[in-house]
Amino acid sequence: MIDDTLLEAEVKMDKALEVAKDDFATIRTGRANPALFNKIVVDYYGTYTPVAQLASFQTPDPRMIVIAPYDKGSMGAIERAIRDSDLGVNPSNDGTVIRVPLPQLSQERRKDYVKVARTKAEDARVSIRSIRRHAKDALDRLQKDGDAGEDEVTRAEKQLEALTKRHIDSVDDLLKHKESELLEV
Repeated sequence: MIDDTLLEAEVKMDKALEVAKDDFATIRTGRANPALFNKIVVDYYGTYTPVAQLASFQTPDPRMIVIAPYDKGSMGAIERAIRDSDLGVNPSNDGTVIRVPLPQLSQERRKDYVKVARTKAEDARVSIRSIRRHAKDALDRLQKDGDAGEDEVTRAEKQLEALTKRHIDSVDDLLKHKESELLEV
Protein backbone atom coordinates (compact mmCIF):
# COMPACT_ATOMS: atom_id res chain seq x y z
CA MET A 1 0.00 0.00 0.00
CA ILE A 2 2.78 2.45 0.90
CA ASP A 3 4.69 1.59 -2.28
CA ASP A 4 1.54 2.13 -4.36
CA THR A 5 1.01 5.54 -2.78
CA LEU A 6 4.61 6.59 -3.43
CA LEU A 7 4.54 5.26 -6.99
CA GLU A 8 1.30 7.08 -7.73
CA ALA A 9 2.76 10.32 -6.31
CA GLU A 10 5.89 9.91 -8.45
CA VAL A 11 3.87 9.32 -11.64
CA LYS A 12 1.72 12.39 -10.96
CA MET A 13 4.80 14.52 -10.20
CA ASP A 14 6.40 13.35 -13.45
CA LYS A 15 3.24 14.43 -15.30
CA ALA A 16 3.33 17.84 -13.57
CA LEU A 17 6.96 18.20 -14.69
CA GLU A 18 6.00 17.33 -18.28
CA VAL A 19 3.24 19.96 -18.21
CA ALA A 20 5.80 22.50 -16.97
CA LYS A 21 8.15 21.57 -19.84
CA ASP A 22 5.31 22.00 -22.33
CA ASP A 23 4.35 25.34 -20.80
CA PHE A 24 7.95 26.57 -21.00
CA ALA A 25 8.15 25.49 -24.64
CA THR A 26 5.22 27.76 -25.51
CA ILE A 27 7.00 30.84 -24.14
CA ARG A 28 8.62 32.67 -27.02
CA THR A 29 12.36 33.20 -27.02
CA GLY A 30 14.43 34.88 -29.69
CA ARG A 31 14.54 31.70 -31.80
CA ALA A 32 11.94 30.09 -34.03
CA ASN A 33 10.45 27.00 -32.41
CA PRO A 34 7.36 25.11 -33.66
CA ALA A 35 6.42 24.39 -30.02
CA LEU A 36 5.23 28.01 -29.84
CA PHE A 37 2.11 26.89 -31.70
CA ASN A 38 1.26 23.89 -29.46
CA LYS A 39 -1.50 25.70 -27.58
CA ILE A 40 -3.09 27.39 -30.61
CA VAL A 41 -6.34 25.85 -31.80
CA VAL A 42 -8.12 26.50 -35.09
CA ASP A 43 -11.84 26.39 -35.81
CA TYR A 44 -11.60 23.69 -38.49
CA TYR A 45 -15.04 22.93 -39.95
CA GLY A 46 -16.74 23.57 -36.61
CA THR A 47 -14.22 21.62 -34.50
CA TYR A 48 -11.43 23.24 -32.52
CA THR A 49 -8.26 21.47 -33.64
CA PRO A 50 -4.61 22.12 -32.65
CA VAL A 51 -2.53 23.70 -35.42
CA ALA A 52 0.01 20.87 -35.12
CA GLN A 53 -2.64 18.44 -36.42
CA LEU A 54 -3.48 20.60 -39.42
CA ALA A 55 -0.04 21.52 -40.75
CA SER A 56 3.68 20.79 -40.83
CA PHE A 57 6.25 23.23 -39.51
CA GLN A 58 9.69 24.15 -40.82
CA THR A 59 12.26 26.63 -39.53
CA PRO A 60 14.37 27.77 -42.51
CA ASP A 61 16.17 30.35 -40.37
CA PRO A 62 16.22 31.35 -36.67
CA ARG A 63 13.60 34.08 -37.11
CA MET A 64 11.13 32.40 -39.46
CA ILE A 65 8.65 29.53 -39.22
CA VAL A 66 6.99 28.19 -42.35
CA ILE A 67 3.66 26.44 -41.85
CA ALA A 68 2.40 24.18 -44.64
CA PRO A 69 -1.27 23.21 -44.08
CA TYR A 70 -2.27 19.70 -45.17
CA ASP A 71 -5.61 21.09 -46.36
CA LYS A 72 -5.23 24.36 -48.29
CA GLY A 73 -8.81 25.25 -47.33
CA SER A 74 -7.76 25.63 -43.71
CA MET A 75 -5.07 28.20 -44.50
CA GLY A 76 -7.20 31.25 -43.68
CA ALA A 77 -8.40 29.76 -40.38
CA ILE A 78 -4.84 28.87 -39.33
CA GLU A 79 -3.58 32.34 -40.23
CA ARG A 80 -6.43 33.96 -38.29
CA ALA A 81 -5.82 31.77 -35.21
CA ILE A 82 -2.11 32.63 -35.19
CA ARG A 83 -2.82 36.35 -35.62
CA ASP A 84 -5.40 36.28 -32.78
CA SER A 85 -3.08 34.37 -30.42
CA ASP A 86 -0.96 36.07 -27.76
CA LEU A 87 2.31 35.40 -29.62
CA GLY A 88 2.48 38.91 -31.03
CA VAL A 89 3.35 37.77 -34.58
CA ASN A 90 1.92 38.69 -37.96
CA PRO A 91 1.71 35.70 -40.32
CA SER A 92 1.63 36.15 -44.09
CA ASN A 93 -0.08 33.80 -46.52
CA ASP A 94 1.27 33.25 -50.04
CA GLY A 95 -1.40 30.75 -51.11
CA THR A 96 0.63 27.59 -50.43
CA VAL A 97 2.34 28.22 -47.09
CA ILE A 98 2.05 30.59 -44.15
CA ARG A 99 5.22 32.43 -43.20
CA VAL A 100 5.53 33.61 -39.62
CA PRO A 101 8.44 36.01 -39.08
CA LEU A 102 9.43 36.32 -35.44
CA PRO A 103 10.48 39.87 -34.60
CA GLN A 104 13.42 40.58 -32.32
CA LEU A 105 12.28 40.69 -28.70
CA SER A 106 12.70 43.97 -26.88
CA GLN A 107 14.30 43.94 -23.44
CA GLU A 108 10.95 44.88 -21.88
CA ARG A 109 9.18 42.01 -23.67
CA ARG A 110 11.91 39.59 -22.54
CA LYS A 111 11.34 40.64 -18.92
CA ASP A 112 7.60 40.10 -19.37
CA TYR A 113 8.28 36.59 -20.66
CA VAL A 114 10.56 35.91 -17.68
CA LYS A 115 7.65 36.86 -15.40
CA VAL A 116 5.39 34.48 -17.33
CA ALA A 117 8.00 31.72 -16.98
CA ARG A 118 8.27 32.31 -13.23
CA THR A 119 4.49 32.13 -12.90
CA LYS A 120 4.38 28.84 -14.80
CA ALA A 121 7.20 27.48 -12.63
CA GLU A 122 5.35 28.44 -9.48
CA ASP A 123 2.21 26.75 -10.81
CA ALA A 124 4.23 23.57 -11.35
CA ARG A 125 5.69 23.78 -7.83
CA VAL A 126 2.21 24.24 -6.34
CA SER A 127 0.98 21.25 -8.31
CA ILE A 128 3.86 19.09 -7.07
CA ARG A 129 3.30 20.20 -3.47
CA SER A 130 -0.40 19.41 -3.80
CA ILE A 131 0.47 15.90 -4.96
CA ARG A 132 2.78 15.55 -1.96
CA ARG A 133 0.02 16.69 0.39
CA HIS A 134 -2.44 14.14 -1.03
CA ALA A 135 0.13 11.35 -0.78
CA LYS A 136 0.94 12.34 2.81
CA ASP A 137 -2.76 12.28 3.68
CA ALA A 138 -3.03 8.80 2.18
CA LEU A 139 -0.03 7.64 4.22
CA ASP A 140 -1.55 9.11 7.39
CA ARG A 141 -4.81 7.27 6.66
CA LEU A 142 -2.90 4.00 6.24
CA GLN A 143 -1.28 4.51 9.63
CA LYS A 144 -4.56 5.54 11.28
CA ASP A 145 -6.40 2.51 9.85
CA GLY A 146 -3.67 0.21 11.11
CA ASP A 147 -2.59 -0.93 7.62
CA ALA A 148 0.98 0.37 8.15
CA GLY A 149 3.23 0.94 11.14
CA GLU A 150 4.50 4.29 12.33
CA ASP A 151 8.10 3.54 11.29
CA GLU A 152 7.03 2.50 7.78
CA VAL A 153 4.99 5.66 7.32
CA THR A 154 7.83 7.85 8.64
CA ARG A 155 10.24 6.21 6.20
CA ALA A 156 7.75 6.64 3.35
CA GLU A 157 7.26 10.33 4.23
CA LYS A 158 11.03 10.85 4.01
CA GLN A 159 11.02 9.21 0.58
CA LEU A 160 8.09 11.40 -0.42
CA GLU A 161 9.98 14.54 0.67
CA ALA A 162 13.05 13.46 -1.34
CA LEU A 163 10.83 12.82 -4.36
CA THR A 164 9.17 16.21 -3.99
CA LYS A 165 12.51 17.99 -3.63
CA ARG A 166 13.89 16.27 -6.74
CA HIS A 167 10.89 17.32 -8.85
CA ILE A 168 10.87 20.90 -7.55
CA ASP A 169 14.62 21.13 -8.26
CA SER A 170 13.88 19.96 -11.82
CA VAL A 171 11.30 22.73 -12.22
CA ASP A 172 13.83 25.25 -10.88
CA ASP A 173 16.42 23.99 -13.39
CA LEU A 174 13.90 24.33 -16.23
CA LEU A 175 13.13 27.88 -15.09
CA LYS A 176 16.81 28.81 -14.85
CA HIS A 177 17.42 27.47 -18.37
CA LYS A 178 14.39 29.33 -19.76
CA GLU A 179 15.41 32.59 -18.07
CA SER A 180 18.92 32.38 -19.50
CA GLU A 181 17.43 31.61 -22.94
CA LEU A 182 15.12 34.62 -22.68
CA LEU A 183 17.70 37.08 -21.43
CA GLU A 184 20.46 36.25 -23.91
CA VAL A 185 20.70 38.80 -26.67
